[in-house]
Amino acid sequence: MEFLLENKWAILVSLEVFAWSSTFFMLYARYGLKSSFWFKVATVLFALTGVIPQVLMGIVNFIATKSLDIFTLIIVVLIIYGFTIGKGHVKKLDNWAQRKFSNKENHRD
Repeated sequence: MEFLLENKWAILVSLEVFAWSSTFFMLYARYGLKSSFWFKVATVLFALTGVIPQVLMGIVNFIATKSLDIFTLIIVVLIIYGFTIGKGHVKKLDNWAQRKFSNKENHRD
């Protein structure tokens, strides 16, 4: 537990990078590979690197500090972003990926 608290910022940044990487992989699996299997794998990766560990880290940090510090506040903001404005950003990204991969298929003909 001490390791998590000492390295919480590096872990949070790493989890964000992995979560966004799994988001891009999810879009690639969906539109590039057209694979429901890899899409499901990417979805699980997103859950395991995005929402779940960030929420758990926020809870652990809150319990350890017994206060709402900047770290916990950042996690709350990230979660609120993900459930509000972030949905729109992901939809735009989804539309972009769909166009990008459909254009590749059109150029192959």
